Amino acid sequence: MKVCIIQPPYSTDYQQSENFFTKELELLRSCDPSMDLIVLPENADIPCLANTKERSEASVSQFNQSLLEEAASTAKRCNAMVFVNARSFHEGGARNTTYAFDRNGEIVGMYDKQHLTPGEVQTLKLDSKYSYEWSDPTVLELEGIRFGFLTCYDMYFYENFGNLARKNLDVIIVCSHQRSDSHRALEMMSQFLAYNTNTYVIRSSVSMDETSDIGGGSMVVAPTGEILLNMKSRVGLETVTLDVAEKYYKPAGFGNPLAAHYEYIEQGRRPWKYRPAGSAIMTPDSLTPYPRVCAHRGFNTVAPENSLPAFGAAIAMGAEEIEFDLWETVDHEIVSIHDHSLERVSDGVGNVFDMTYKELLNYDFGAKYSEEFSGMKILKFEEILQKFACHAIMNIHIKSQGNSCTLPTEYLEQIVALIDQYDCRNYVYFMSGNDHVLQQLRTIAPDICRCCGGGDEPWKIVERAIKYECKKVQLFKPYFNQEMIDRAHQNGIICNVFWSDDPKEAKEMIQMGIDTILTNDYNRIAQAVASVK
Repeated sequence: MKVCIIQPPYSTDYQQSENFFTKELELLRSCDPSMDLIVLPENADIPCLANTKERSEASVSQFNQSLLEEAASTAKRCNAMVFVNARSFHEGGARNTTYAFDRNGEIVGMYDKQHLTPGEVQTLKLDSKYSYEWSDPTVLELEGIRFGFLTCYDMYFYENFGNLARKNLDVIIVCSHQRSDSHRALEMMSQFLAYNTNTYVIRSSVSMDETSDIGGGSMVVAPTGEILLNMKSRVGLETVTLDVAEKYYKPAGFGNPLAAHYEYIEQGRRPWKYRPAGSAIMTPDSLTPYPRVCAHRGFNTVAPENSLPAFGAAIAMGAEEIEFDLWETVDHEIVSIHDHSLERVSDGVGNVFDMTYKELLNYDFGAKYSEEFSGMKILKFEEILQKFACHAIMNIHIKSQGNSCTLPTEYLEQIVALIDQYDCRNYVYFMSGNDHVLQQLRTIAPDICRCCGGGDEPWKIVERAIKYECKKVQLFKPYFNQEMIDRAHQNGIICNVFWSDDPKEAKEMIQMGIDTILTNDYNRIAQAVASVK
């Protein structure tokens, strides 16, 4: 792949805007069909310093449409992918956006800058509301290449690099200014990004002056950290040929098998050390000690089962685990409810799997518990993840219509995709008494812990767990004994038990060797378990 980076001249004299925009278009027009990928800098529709809202908007009004039309024309003429940063317009206002054009000149993706500078927010009044909400990194797959994006100020937030790395990108497009950084600093940041994400970093900026040692630094960096091209402060366009399939792998620690650098880092990551998050990110399932208490359907003696208040109450009181149940609706939404029918927990009638999510929203899922919770709607799996991912271990009971059926592969893949989207693969495990589902999960996501439920053969639960390589069993009272607990432990299998709301019984279970007790009454059982730890 032949990559072209364009570094146009830049001036702090706003009156030169028309002249400098003409030079920018001339560079675009000088691109040729030998190029496969062309990248322009940040704010390509604001070619000179526009330090007021009025000047910024005047530049955009004058140059934005011409720039995008020229980018599309260049993509078609050169049969190349083109990435250019300019304003986009939304209901909340203008945004700093990187546009991706395919070889036909069509816009196939857009990335909105995630870290806006104080000046962009306070002076230029760009739309920034979206930047204060959680979002998954933007990934564009084009011609089999996975592109990620950063824009200028984004480059300074190194904590985001690990988030990009887990998306298995091939290229990161950086449309930038960074007009106050030295060439060496720009090199270090770009190398750090490439090495930590195992990607090619393609960065385009503006030349402050051909003699300047700040700004500029349009460059291409390989996953090894090698700088393949650096324009420093040269004006113009320059090219380099590379193979985006080439990655860099090294031993994951001395003498260990090869891995990408970020994969090695992930093995020892301590997110709870860096910043608090909600009720605080906790240790993953593999590191959280036993015995534990799992809030069954949340702390459902104080709030409706399978509800945010029930989960929140349990987590706020220190629950190491929460348990909930998932069903798929007719329109492929994933919702949390224990029974297949609606009658017990709502004012609805019928089966959850026969209804659309929109139909389910017509029913009240709180009033039957208490009038104080009247109006509560059914909960989606994603809503649980949005609030509590990495705040507790999640025992996810995947429900099925009997234990002799399989579930749609797409449904299970959708569950796994959401878990990955919220970066909590190490904080969840799947529970099912359906052997077919356990086998499906072993195929789809073999590294996610599986817990074997009682199903139709609760007395054979340990043998079934061994067969399906489950790391946990969920014993079902009263269908277990000491021999089963001992055999599970001999095979390295963790023992849950469903259930106990009696403190005396819970203590006896812990003394038998039970590792995790599921309970509806979190507070009392947690205190009982703590007394025998």
